[in-house]
Amino acid sequence: MSEVARQFVMAGFKEPELMLVAAKRMRETVKGEVEAYTPYPVHGVDEALALPKSIIPKMVGTGALFGVCGGYTLLYWCSVIAYPINVGGRPLHSAPAFIPITFECGILLSALTAFFGVLAWMGYPRLYHPVFESPGFRRASIDRFWISIELAGDDPNKLQAELKELGAEETDFVTEQLQ
Repeated sequence: MSEVARQFVMAGFKEPELMLVAAKRMRETVKGEVEAYTPYPVHGVDEALALPKSIIPKMVGTGALFGVCGGYTLLYWCSVIAYPINVGGRPLHSAPAFIPITFECGILLSALTAFFGVLAWMGYPRLYHPVFESPGFRRASIDRFWISIELAGDDPNKLQAELKELGAEETDFVTEQLQ
C-alpha cells in the first residue's frame, strides 16, 4: 500500500481583506481543503473558511463540572466517611465549608482541560507540514496572509492564475516529500 504525496497551491496576500475574498472563493470552487495562515487573528476567517463551531467551551465546562463533583466528593469522603472527627458538636458534613476547595478543583480541572484539550483537538504538536517548504511562507508570521489549497483533482496552473487575479502577491506549488 503506497502513500500518495499531497500537493498544495499556496498564495500570499499583502492585505487581509484580499485573503478573505480569495479564501471564500476557493472554498466554494475547489474540491480540496483550504487553510489560512496569518500573522495575527483576522476577523472573518472563520466565516470565509466555513469553520465549524469550537468544541473547546463544552470541553472546559465538562472539565469544570468533573472538578467540582470530584472535589466535593473527595471532601465529603475525607470529612464524613474516612476520618470523621467531631469538633465541638459541629456536623461532619457542612456544605459551606466545602465551597472554597470545590471551587478551586473546578478551576484546576477546567484549566487543565483547556490546555490539553486545545493541544489534542488541534493535533499538536505538528512539527512538520508540507506548506512550510514554500519559500515565502516564512513571512506568514511577519507581514503576509497566506492561504493553502490542497489539490484534489484541481488544475494547479488554473488555481494559481485565479489567485493572482484575486490579488495574490505570490503563488507557489508545493508537493509533500514522502520517505
